[in-house]
Amino acid sequence: MIDWEPLILTFKLALITTVLLLFLGIPLAYWLAYSKSKIKPVIETLVSMPLVLPPTVIGFYLLLAFSPSNTFGNWVSEWLGLHLIFSFEGLVIASIFYSLPFMVQPIQAGLSSLPKQYKEASYVLGKSKFKTLLKIILPNIKPALLTGIVLSFAHTIGEFGVVLMIGGNIPGKTKVASIAIYDEVEALNYSTANTYSLILLIITFSILLIVYLINGGYLKKMNR
Repeated sequence: MIDWEPLILTFKLALITTVLLLFLGIPLAYWLAYSKSKIKPVIETLVSMPLVLPPTVIGFYLLLAFSPSNTFGNWVSEWLGLHLIFSFEGLVIASIFYSLPFMVQPIQAGLSSLPKQYKEASYVLGKSKFKTLLKIILPNIKPALLTGIVLSFAHTIGEFGVVLMIGGNIPGKTKVASIAIYDEVEALNYSTANTYSLILLIITFSILLIVYLINGGYLKKMNR
């Protein structure tokens, strides 16, 4: 009998992480797309590092940062009452760091490819930067937004190294599907591991397929 709790926890983590990344990623991508600051390459590098660093490296340094013996971990514990190590809240913050480039980079690319005339026309009409972002810019980069949302969601579903380092393997609290699969394989329960894997495979394939179909249809409409 399959335990559905790891799957439910996985999709809960992916949903919360994606929503938070959307609110964090849009302003960051906007700044990266239009800023001429000298520190821009440094910020772009930091955002992109999860793409090339081993998950265990990220997990290790986050583990150190989240520890109550360090300044940040102690501050979070004392002032916010949160214990980030071996907790769901810790998984969310770690997932935000690890999936950040999957949200920021597609949105940044969409913003960079948007004709400048759109913004300039909006400013001429007296619209503020915030209204221009909401009414003009974001509606015209829907494929980039959708890509960022789906990639962040799918990437969070597949996390293993980071969530293992930060959350461990606590049933009902930090044991997500990727950890459950690992446990079943170690216990030689290949049938249960296959069931977990097949569910994740079908869901992620379906999500990505829908995105490609929607973006393909959107681009065809734009080219007419």
